[in-house]
Amino acid sequence: MARRVLPSVDSTNAEAARLAAEMAGPCWVLGLEQTGGRGRRGRPWVSPKGNFYATLLMHPTEAPDVVALRSFAAALALRDALVGITGLPDAFQLKWPNDVLLNGGKLAGILLESAGQGGRVGHLAIGIGVNLISAPDPATVEPGAVAPVSLLSEIGLRVTPEAFLDRLAPAYARREAVFVRDGFAPLREAWLAHAARLGEPIRARTGTRTDEGVFETIDASGALVLRQPDGRLAIPAAEVFF
Repeated sequence: MARRVLPSVDSTNAEAARLAAEMAGPCWVLGLEQTGGRGRRGRPWVSPKGNFYATLLMHPTEAPDVVALRSFAAALALRDALVGITGLPDAFQLKWPNDVLLNGGKLAGILLESAGQGGRVGHLAIGIGVNLISAPDPATVEPGAVAPVSLLSEIGLRVTPEAFLDRLAPAYARREAVFVRDGFAPLREAWLAHAARLGEPIRARTGTRTDEGVFETIDASGALVLRQPDGRLAIPAAEVFF
């Protein structure tokens, strides 16, 4: 698989979008530094040197709702890579919809962006950020959000971005192969096996609305399912608070 390593870039997702027309096959874009990194909902993603910032550029052929399920493949691949590096499977959990936790703190995030027309996805950018050596100040994150942590601070292990990509790229390829061959069901089962706060009360916020309930599962569309006193509630997109 093609790989481009850039000393500095505004955003690896933005660079992937610029490359989309010229790259026929999948390509990893790794930035050793980002000057304009962003997370979900356009929030800035603090990007000091030494942490991991990469995007997998793809040209999927499925419908947009199926393409979006690759966020779960990416989360599982991230966990696979981290467990392979550390040998600590119990330390890593997956937080719906797209975060990886280490010892309960936010270690990594995933941002999917796509472009297309006529109900088809022209290209998909799977952006991944991992706090390898440093994490943002907890005071800078939203009140009630999971506190950020780094691999170095929690485990004392120093890994370079290039070495991490060497682990992540094949891990994602394995999860992608399962998704293409067997669909979402096996990814859903694997994701739930490592889900944070499954079976526990959580809060899901969408805009100005907040719903509370017991995190029961994710459904076949990847939506969060809360069990509430009056029944089940499926939430396709939200921010989750513990």
